[in-house]
Amino acid sequence: MTEQLTPDLCVIGAGSGGLSVAAAAAALGVPVVLIEKAKMGGDCLNTGCVPSKALIAAGKRAEVFRSSTAFGIKAARPSIEFFQVNDHVNDVIGRIAPNDSKERFTGLGVKVIEGEACFKDAATVTVGDAYEIKARRFVIATGSSPAVPPIPGLDQTPYLTNETVFEARERPKHLVIVGGGPIGLELAQAFRRLGSDVTVLEAAQPLAKEDPECSAVVLDRLAREGVTVRSHVKVARVKRVRSKVEVVLESGQGEEIIEASDLLIATGRRPSFEGLGLDAAGIAHDGSGIRIDKRLRTTNKNVYAIGDVTGGAQFTHAANYHAGLVIRHALFRLPVKIDPNVIPRVTFTEPELAHVGLLEVDARRLHKTIRVLRWPFHENDRAQAERETSGFIKVITDKRGKVLGATIVGASAGELITTWTLAIGQGLNIRAFAGIVVPYPTLSEVSKRVAISFFTPRLGSPWVRRILGFLQRFG
Repeated sequence: MTEQLTPDLCVIGAGSGGLSVAAAAAALGVPVVLIEKAKMGGDCLNTGCVPSKALIAAGKRAEVFRSSTAFGIKAARPSIEFFQVNDHVNDVIGRIAPNDSKERFTGLGVKVIEGEACFKDAATVTVGDAYEIKARRFVIATGSSPAVPPIPGLDQTPYLTNETVFEARERPKHLVIVGGGPIGLELAQAFRRLGSDVTVLEAAQPLAKEDPECSAVVLDRLAREGVTVRSHVKVARVKRVRSKVEVVLESGQGEEIIEASDLLIATGRRPSFEGLGLDAAGIAHDGSGIRIDKRLRTTNKNVYAIGDVTGGAQFTHAANYHAGLVIRHALFRLPVKIDPNVIPRVTFTEPELAHVGLLEVDARRLHKTIRVLRWPFHENDRAQAERETSGFIKVITDKRGKVLGATIVGASAGELITTWTLAIGQGLNIRAFAGIVVPYPTLSEVSKRVAISFFTPRLGSPWVRRILGFLQRFG
């Protein structure tokens, strides 16, 4: 017998965005149904952010063994038990999983249904024959899945994606990664530090969406650590040869064969909405995602879509940002508007690469006059003490000093970018950073120093010198 449910809110997808909506609504006393067909916590917990950062952390510990000579500590070759690295990754997932579990959300007052949701009509969702849900509002938060390119032979060749790479119990001897974006390069450095030979193949420019000055610092570090990154290469085909994989590259000089023990596809992600019955609900969509307006509503005004499934910024924190907007608009009827400029992004290599707001090239296109400010990490005392002097901060302002964008490449860039995210979200002027008191010695001083550099040219102007001379005479 089909159970009929009539909650105020029905959330489809228990990834980070869907969980945020469900938890917030339940805390406000709103009846909520949450539907998930796979694992609670979604990609972020199970196959994305959490396992990748755990693997990166293991690689970083291994690198400490090799790079401590400058501190007076004898360098050593780490002995890496890769199956124990895998145990560490799974242990981290297991420690976080209770926060996203069915039991916890049931305890919060959320009705959690395990199964596949499908729109029956514009106001009804079914879960098999077990449930029929008629809600006042629906939120689609079904995330994304790996985008697999049409490489000839790939369908007959074993390969890894972010959904399977963290299951590996044995270290790849030679890992070839197709895709030179953030995910590909993060995993490339981690596996290299854990003892694998790594080759990255990128059809265009690695980290193409980032500031080229800053991405060059990351690419230089990877090269020095032994990661081979090849740009502007075309993978003609792949094939399995006994226990190995052959990757054939096409060039003007002919073909080149790279032999690998393992192949990882890291060519991006695609929105996941197959089987949802979007057409029956009057929800417009295409290959890039579900179409939404500035309030995150779909073409069915009673249905919202958030996170990766919308085809925008594919970050956990972006989904959580969307979740907050939906709660404000759907429950409180408050006016909201998506602002993509306030969503930061971080590539978790070492050094880290973080950005928020406009890149320099976009700022020059949108503004008549801009200021480009830079400050190097090697001018920071804490960076010198930690021997983390590679990198710099780059800030873009308009001519009056309003902060338009910031990029940081260096140690803890992902932590340092937060204050610049606040500045852009609140429309702050660079003066706010110039006047802040920063604890010494910390890396955060680079933010203050770059802000002060905005005013340095003015201090040498004839007008300022006349004022100083006047004040000196009249004491």
